[in-house]
Amino acid sequence: MQVVVPFAAGEPKTRLAETLTAAERREFALAMLDDVCATIRSTGREPQVLTTRRIDIDAPLAVDERPLTPAVNGVLADGDPTAIVMADLALATPTALERLFSADGDVVLAPGRGGGTNALVSRHPQFRVDYHGTSYLDHREIAREVGASVTELDSHRLATDVDETADLAEVLLHSEGTARDWLLDAGFSLSVTGGRVSVTR
Repeated sequence: MQVVVPFAAGEPKTRLAETLTAAERREFALAMLDDVCATIRSTGREPQVLTTRRIDIDAPLAVDERPLTPAVNGVLADGDPTAIVMADLALATPTALERLFSADGDVVLAPGRGGGTNALVSRHPQFRVDYHGTSYLDHREIAREVGASVTELDSHRLATDVDETADLAEVLLHSEGTARDWLLDAGFSLSVTGGRVSVTR
């Protein structure tokens, strides 16, 4: 099974603009990508990074300038069993990913908070993705339309993608990788206000 990690290299993590500069967002996004690739390798598989432009990372690259949905569908069109793992899953562990890779079903979905799809496995040659809106529900419907069985993976590690400032606390709390080190080096730390854990810089 091939494992593909999509990465938007142009202007990553725009929702962190209130917290990080454009240059910092690129550095942090690359740190998370490095963590995801290292975690995939820990399962005994080699990740392929599907990127919108060439980047400096120690992993096989496939450059596709198209948006996420058509780029991923281009990979799935080959018909080979494929896992798609998003590049901002900084909390992912080898155990969580192995659960994804080994789960039964023509299509395995790891939903994210808010209705997205953070990771999936497709073993059905006709399954395609649609990452707009509530993609988790869309992917269940697409699987039904092509006659594919669906397994849902309930995983806190894979449900937590890092898009907004509040998500940075999850990285400091639950990650031990490059992304956590990057945040600490950039001056971030945990802060408890009003009973909620957040970050301060």
